[in-house]
Amino acid sequence: MSEIRLYVTTTETRANGVLDVMTFGFGEEDYAIATTEVDEKNDIWETSIYLMFEEEDDIRGRLAEMLAPDFSDLGIEREIIPEIDWIAKSLEGLTPVRAGRFLVHGSHDRDKVRLNDVAIEIDAGQAFGTGHHGTTAGCLEVIEEVVRARKVRNALDLGTGSGVLAIAVRKLLPVPVLATDIDPIAVRVAKENARRNQIVTGIDFRTAPGFHSTAFGDYGPFDLIIANILARPLIRMAPQLVNHLADGGSVILSGILAAQRWKVIAAYSGVGLSHVRTIWRNGWVTIHFRHGKG
Repeated sequence: MSEIRLYVTTTETRANGVLDVMTFGFGEEDYAIATTEVDEKNDIWETSIYLMFEEEDDIRGRLAEMLAPDFSDLGIEREIIPEIDWIAKSLEGLTPVRAGRFLVHGSHDRDKVRLNDVAIEIDAGQAFGTGHHGTTAGCLEVIEEVVRARKVRNALDLGTGSGVLAIAVRKLLPVPVLATDIDPIAVRVAKENARRNQIVTGIDFRTAPGFHSTAFGDYGPFDLIIANILARPLIRMAPQLVNHLADGGSVILSGILAAQRWKVIAAYSGVGLSHVRTIWRNGWVTIHFRHGKG
């Protein structure tokens, strides 16, 4: 089935206002709603809702009604999401990646798995994270350290992408993991990857922008939160993220350029977290924080 995106284009302030209106209007229905920066210099943002082709007339009408009171000047635009079989895009030509005990590999490299490896098979396409990027490998390394050093009773993988980090936690520990992403296609890919790794229970994959879902309250507070996104959204969401962190819990952040490291550390120190360690890989960093309590 074809998927489309309905969106409006405006400033950052108004885009956030539209996000609030859409989040309230669509309630707990299973739609991904998100804001995206298009042009930082000119303050151009988009607020989007993702849906199936056959739902367009209904959702467009409802969206127009929601926008009428305060945002009637914004036109509703439409984009068709290409149907791509991400699962069919193999990792041929990419060698397996080791990060601590983890080995991330494609299906064509199963013979590279050693006896004591924690193997994760990902054939999901680079757009959602394969483990080959330094940010993902850094997260895997810190996940193993945290699990070895502290008791973890539950975990959140925010912006799960291919699901590799949620799968990694679940392979190490039999604890509940919530894995969210704003992209419903990524969520479907992540679910398939979990099944490919013989994980049929224990990870709840949800489509959710930021912290706009009741799932966070249902599963949290979390002993471990992992977010491999980008520096700017990580900085903005610092207060919300720490509100979902258990006392003594750990936070692993990545998708951060080395030059952005101190800004991220300042943002999370400002909400009560302590910097534990930074891992540097190919110009990117992965940062481990711990809650000030416990």
